[in-house]
Amino acid sequence: MADLFINANISIPEPEIDLVAVRSQGAGGQNVNKVASAIHLRFDIHTSSLPEEVKQKLLARADQRITSDGVVVIKAQQSRSQMKNRQQALALLQRLIQSTLVIRPPRKKTRPGSAAVTRRLDRKKLRGNTKELRQKVDVTPG
Repeated sequence: MADLFINANISIPEPEIDLVAVRSQGAGGQNVNKVASAIHLRFDIHTSSLPEEVKQKLLARADQRITSDGVVVIKAQQSRSQMKNRQQALALLQRLIQSTLVIRPPRKKTRPGSAAVTRRLDRKKLRGNTKELRQKVDVTPG
């Protein structure tokens, strides 16, 4: 395995990523019971060679794959092949780190147009009339 390239400027050296083969869960017959084809990937953010800004963004994410200790834990077990699961786990780590590098523009507050407000109010009146017609009718002789 070579370094994991995140973008042109950032790559993770191989020794920083801990890959362990474990047995897969779920159905699969004898293959599941005999072969360790699933991959557990562990990546410690604090001790990594990532830039400090990227580390902080990763640690600030509300992602269940990142533990409170700052370790990324990914389990890949989709494939019966250990090699494919290894590639999938590395791709998931790569995408996770790349997602922190995306700079989203600030949201611009907008208001609904007057036509949209009118349509909404008309639908509310129509719905109210429909419900009003469902009420019991007073049948006292007059």
